[in-house]
Amino acid sequence: MKKIAFVIAAAGLMSLAACNKTNQAEAVENAGDNAAAALDNQGDMLSAAADNSSNAAAASTLDNAADAAHNSADNVSSLADNKAAAIDNAAKK
Repeated sequence: MKKIAFVIAAAGLMSLAACNKTNQAEAVENAGDNAAAALDNQGDMLSAAADNSSNAAAASTLDNAADAAHNSADNVSSLADNKAAAIDNAAKK
């Protein structure tokens, strides 16, 4: 039982250590999240416009644009996370 408690305590402390970010890293991550959310919203609006379109070609084009916006949102979020991690790693040295 003591080993399990030790493992749980160690995991908790490691997760707290991982969450300790510099202010600059948090700002980069927040900016990335905000940009990703804006791109996702744009993708949602394009998808809704495609659903409302009576022209199949236009609907297809709008769906493709919506997919591109969602993919861009994923990329922006990933890039921001990577940049924040790089900032944290540089600060720890």
